[in-house]
Amino acid sequence: MLSGSGNSNQKLVPQASQALDQMKFEIAAEFGVILGPDTSSRQNGSVGGEITKRLVSFAEQQLSGGGAFRI
Repeated sequence: MLSGSGNSNQKLVPQASQALDQMKFEIAAEFGVILGPDTSSRQNGSVGGEITKRLVSFAEQQLSGGGAFRI
C-alpha cells in the first residue's frame, strides 16, 4: 500500500516509518512491482512477504549478537 492510502495500521515505532517505506519501494523495484491499487494482490503480497522475511532476519541477527530484547 502506498503511504497515505487510508491504511489504519499503526507503527509500533513511528520513527521507523520512513525506513520501512524506503524498504518497501526498494523491494518492489527489485521485484519489478509498481505498488498501487492496480497491482495484483499477489504482487503486492510478494513485497510484503519479503519485507517480513528481511525484518525477521534483521531481528534474528540483532538477538544472536547479544542485542537486548525490549517491547
